[in-house]
Amino acid sequence: MGEKALCLLIGYLFGCILTAELIVKHKTGKSVSEFGTGNPGMANVMRIFGFKTGAAVLAGDLIKTVAAVLICCLLFGRSSVLPSGKPLGQPAVLWAGLGATLGHNWPVWRRLKGGKGVAVTCMTIFLFSPLWGLVSDVAGMLVVFRTGYLPLGAVVITTLFTVFSGIFYGMEAFIPALVLALIMLSRHYPGLIRSFKGTEEKNAQYLKKN
Repeated sequence: MGEKALCLLIGYLFGCILTAELIVKHKTGKSVSEFGTGNPGMANVMRIFGFKTGAAVLAGDLIKTVAAVLICCLLFGRSSVLPSGKPLGQPAVLWAGLGATLGHNWPVWRRLKGGKGVAVTCMTIFLFSPLWGLVSDVAGMLVVFRTGYLPLGAVVITTLFTVFSGIFYGMEAFIPALVLALIMLSRHYPGLIRSFKGTEEKNAQYLKKN
């Protein structure tokens, strides 16, 4: 198994830890799937339980992403634990983050019914490139606050970063960045269509009010 595959696996295992499920289960004794949209993510939890609980979910999702990335960077970033293997280097961040996104969105223990991976993806691109990751994250956030549509902002984030990664980091970064963008698009496509039609719920109000 190559280093990229191992990064994906490690990331996937961390991604399968659904913070929303753990926090809501502790708080109510029920699964997060029984509340709101059923999505195990910050936005749904914040709508139902308020800012503090939503922030706790966000923190947990960010921490699991950092943990996955840190382990993969230690193992494969500057050296290789594989015989005759070459260090994966900085792209280890993106491959680990991609794995975490896959685990968060399609956790095997939950019959592949997970979240949408926005927080995990945002942290991944920031850890890979603090400058261009932050620019992409902020641009997406501004779109959300300007339009009120989370799906639109989420897709802007990964689309921008894919462009930046191709320009400044080459194909080694462009490929996993493109996969992250396609995942984000697939998870938010229905919401995007509703946003363009003006029928999507303006989720940003929950971030402003709570």
